[in-house]
Amino acid sequence: MKWRLTVQFLLSVLSIAIIVIFVNTAIFIGLIVYQQTTNFQSPEITNNEQFARDFGQYIHLQNGEVFFDDKGLQLLREQKAWIQVLNQNGDMIGGHNVPDNALAHYSPIDLIQTYKYREIDPTTTVYVGGQDELSYLIGIQNSNVTRVVWHLSTSSFLQLLGKFGLAIIIADLLVTALVGWFFGRALTKPLYALIEQIQHLKNRKHTQVKTPKGLYKPVISNLNEVSSELAAHEMERKRLEVMREEWISNVSHDMKTPLASIRGYAELLRDGNLSEDEQEEYACIIEKQSLHMQNLLDDLNLTMRLRHKQLPLQLSNINIVQFTREIVIDTLNMPQYEHANIEFDASADSITHCIDAHFMRRAIVNFLYNSLLHNAQDVEVKVHVDTNSIIISDNGNGIAADDLEHIFERYYRGTNTAHTLGTGLGTAIARDIIEAHGGSVSITSKENEGTTVSIHLTTKQRES
Repeated sequence: MKWRLTVQFLLSVLSIAIIVIFVNTAIFIGLIVYQQTTNFQSPEITNNEQFARDFGQYIHLQNGEVFFDDKGLQLLREQKAWIQVLNQNGDMIGGHNVPDNALAHYSPIDLIQTYKYREIDPTTTVYVGGQDELSYLIGIQNSNVTRVVWHLSTSSFLQLLGKFGLAIIIADLLVTALVGWFFGRALTKPLYALIEQIQHLKNRKHTQVKTPKGLYKPVISNLNEVSSELAAHEMERKRLEVMREEWISNVSHDMKTPLASIRGYAELLRDGNLSEDEQEEYACIIEKQSLHMQNLLDDLNLTMRLRHKQLPLQLSNINIVQFTREIVIDTLNMPQYEHANIEFDASADSITHCIDAHFMRRAIVNFLYNSLLHNAQDVEVKVHVDTNSIIISDNGNGIAADDLEHIFERYYRGTNTAHTLGTGLGTAIARDIIEAHGGSVSITSKENEGTTVSIHLTTKQRES
């Protein structure tokens, strides 16, 4: 792929070079033909030539002496020009501002040499004119004008083109190929890296590509960021998948345990060789295990409804102080928690919020039970109700930092809950219930110092 991109770019550059060579050649030949057919010259050269040819009208010969009109002298001064007037023998018989190195006698070959080449000085171009039996040389100082003499032989030109034309074209193509190769490498290397990175993303290979300098730097940099984010999401997905499988395994185990118990006691009841007390005891066990299975199924159903935000809330105005106090009292009335140390206080006697009493009770009970269930029996639990918050804190074992990070995940069980009955959904369900009310919950904890759960409520009293 990498070499193919470079070769394609190189072929494109060579094609452009060939086209440019043919176009330049055609333009060059066209200009030569145009110049030869139209006798094209720049306006400056044309004006100087015309000035020299027309200057004869300002030259007069009287009694063998040459003199110039005032207008002619003025034109010579404006043109920064000098003039030599020659007779038929080539002898100078007059002039104006004649240079010191100018000849006094010109043979035909001298005239040709002076006209063709700059033999007076490097900045002077000599023009030739004639008037009756007189001829004259006019030198005009202008460094921008240069006379070039061409000697072109068609046959020799074609021979030269045949010998060196192909070599020139090949050399041009080689130079173009060399430049195109280096330029193509610089251009296609990051492009190949870009394509390679996209292929890696397609194949879920989240590798980093070295960020090049230049045009593609922000593109490759952004792709590397995307790759890093996708890698993080992939790791999170795998972690959640493992947790989900573990959770399903735990729930399956929790379901099998009461089912096995129900089946065993049902078989004993079916035998009929039991006393009434034993029958009543086994029936109670079967009922208890059935209720436990029902709770498991209810949690599964509730967590799915919360996940899809399909929880129907029956909202009503509730005095949150009295509501939370009753939860604490009911907890202390339970046999397993009758000796628990729970302290309750509130910032006011009445704080009203619009909540679903059934689901909000379940959320608060979950956090309160966790403080009692996962700590020693002498743990101190404080429940404080404020205007917009319910705070449950304890001085128990605390939660490990790794567990605290995942405390609200649906498929996560902390290290201190491994031997506790339940589905592992309680904290996630409580969080979702509170958020369904428009509130939020946060947990802070330090190991061996305790845990604090802060429930923030935003649903005010609803007008009747």
